[in-house]
Amino acid sequence: MSNRSFSLRRTLFRRLFDQQTRSGRRFEALCGLLALLSVITIFIESSMGSQLTFTPQEWHLFIWIEIGFTLIFTLEYILRVIAWPRPVRYVFSFWGVIDLATMLPLYVLWLWPELAIHYFFAWRAMRAIRVLRILKLLRYMPALHSLWRAVINARHQLILFYAFVGIVMVSAGALMYAIEGEASGFTSLGVAVYWAVVTVTTVGYGDITPHSVSGRFVASVLILIGYSVIAIPTGILTAQMSNELQQSKRARRCPRCHLEDHNPEAHYCMRCGEQLPQLKETYPEEKQ
Repeated sequence: MSNRSFSLRRTLFRRLFDQQTRSGRRFEALCGLLALLSVITIFIESSMGSQLTFTPQEWHLFIWIEIGFTLIFTLEYILRVIAWPRPVRYVFSFWGVIDLATMLPLYVLWLWPELAIHYFFAWRAMRAIRVLRILKLLRYMPALHSLWRAVINARHQLILFYAFVGIVMVSAGALMYAIEGEASGFTSLGVAVYWAVVTVTTVGYGDITPHSVSGRFVASVLILIGYSVIAIPTGILTAQMSNELQQSKRARRCPRCHLEDHNPEAHYCMRCGEQLPQLKETYPEEKQ
């Protein structure tokens, strides 16, 4: 009986949640679509006013819609817990916590209405995070595989660069806190770092501005640094994408005539008709 139960769980997992299968990818996309529709419904509901301004018909309509989405997400969560190879690991994983959190608003509203009523809309809007599950499916689309691999290969350079930017932000914020002080609005080190981040990103809200010559000089340097925040990561990703493109062309080289420019989905050489080597792409599986 245990072997049969394990077999059923394994079949259920492959049919619904294994993204290396077509049915798994479709189910994941369906769940993301339902989450997106739920968020759209929340925005429509919130734009019509608070619960106190609804007519009884509108109130009942939105309640039934929310009950429907809640039941669907509850069923999905239960199926994931049952079918997952390691249920406990899924429950305490990032996606497990997100799935549970976005499933609970209606239940919490029923049990503790005074606790949930003020955060009901915001809590339900967290379902937008579930749409990010669709982004995991991009790894299985050949047209976007190069971009995915470029981001993975450039992760160390990007982490190093943004770590350097973070150090600059803290240093510049501390410097401005010492130069300007509370008289110019730099009331704490955190506020000064916030100003540095806003300045480097060239947003410049204008709520905090330096008044001294030294402070304006530091602000000018940060504004110039801000252009590199956009330019350097773009250059890193462009170089990695170019490298990935060259590697994919070499991988699809015809073994007879050595022609390289083939469509990623082509099976035969467009010049001599020789069968092309197929790309064997491996994708990091989610270790649950």
